[in-house]
Formats: sequence, structure tokens, C-alpha cells
Amino acid sequence: MKKLILLLLFLPLLAWAQKTPHGVTYDTKIVRVIDGDTVVIRAPFLPQPLKPELAVRIYGVDSPEKGVKAQCASENQRGKAASAFTKHAVTNTRNHQVVIYGWDKFGGRILGDIILDGVSLRDELIRNGHVKEYFGDAKQSWC
Repeated sequence: MKKLILLLLFLPLLAWAQKTPHGVTYDTKIVRVIDGDTVVIRAPFLPQPLKPELAVRIYGVDSPEKGVKAQCASENQRGKAASAFTKHAVTNTRNHQVVIYGWDKFGGRILGDIILDGVSLRDELIRNGHVKEYFGDAKQSWC
């Protein structure tokens, strides 16, 4: 019985640990913002003839789509607001770092977090309501 109680106490901790992987942190410069949860960083370490840039998708979040990808007007507005929030955050900070966790499921972007003057962009996007937590399960509609 004691083992069961201990297991039940530690299950939430185990779930949390799976949602916060360990990564490697690098100083970087953000080249541009694609949308609320994706930015492009400078990557001069990539070999030629590759373009010295990498797209970074913020790990564990989903931001609303904008433009033709949006499923309704409300999602489009929220997507634009999320993008504007990220652009403002990037523009108004001096020190940019990237925490790299790995490749996304499509292989074209890396999963990670952007640290702006010591503050996690992921945490700020969540705190300000611009994204929902997302770990690969069924996406919830923004409409």
C-alpha cells in the first residue's frame, strides 16, 4: 500500500519531467519571427551550401494560425497577436539564446526554447495567453 501511495505521489512529477526535456543552450541571434511559436536563428556553424539559419519551433506549445491557415477570423486575430507578441519580445531584448531539444517530427525545424534576456519565450507566451500547451496529441481548435 505504501508503494502505491508513493507511486501516486510521484506520477505528476514524472509527467512534468517528460514535458521538460534537457537541452543544450547556445548564444544566438534571431533573424526573423515566422509566427507566434516559430523563429529563425542565425546558424553560422552549418556547412556550406546550407543557408546559415535554422527555424526553431517553441517546444510544447501551439499558437493560433494566421492568414489562410486560420480556420476562423478569431484564430487569425489571435495568430497575428501571438506573432506581434513574439516580434516585440525579440526586438526589445539584447541577449538571445536558444535551448535545443531536438528535431521536430517533420525534420525541418528544431524544437527548443528561446531565452530573451534570461526569460523563457515559451513561458511568456503561455503566461500571456498567446499559446496552448501542446505535446503532439490532438490539437484543440482556436475557433
